[in-house]
Amino acid sequence: MAYKQSIVLRRDLQMGRGKAAAQAAHASCEAVFLILDSGRRLWKEWLEAWRREGQKKVVLRVESLTELLEVYEEARRQGLPSSLVVDAGHTQLPPGTKTAVAVGPAPEELVDKVTGRLRLY
Repeated sequence: MAYKQSIVLRRDLQMGRGKAAAQAAHASCEAVFLILDSGRRLWKEWLEAWRREGQKKVVLRVESLTELLEVYEEARRQGLPSSLVVDAGHTQLPPGTKTAVAVGPAPEELVDKVTGRLRLY
């Protein structure tokens, strides 16, 4: 079985490259921290397998806050580890701006059920 993590960024915010990279990193790390803190054995098994396989990640895009929240809520409904990044507002964006979501790490086919229709960032 293959494992991956999808990271979804909002393009409508027109973040600079560095800002987008930082938000993607925040999303990825927060999803991992969620798994570690969750006590969910299955999620931890997925995390360990993903780590052994090289930590496959794909960065995808949505065009609006509505789309970002739809991805996040669908991942949660599917029982997948997911994180939602809310920016602190120290640089390019106002405080509280929702910028990114990570789905997984989890089995690739489960992640793709949530993010498979999205285009690359």
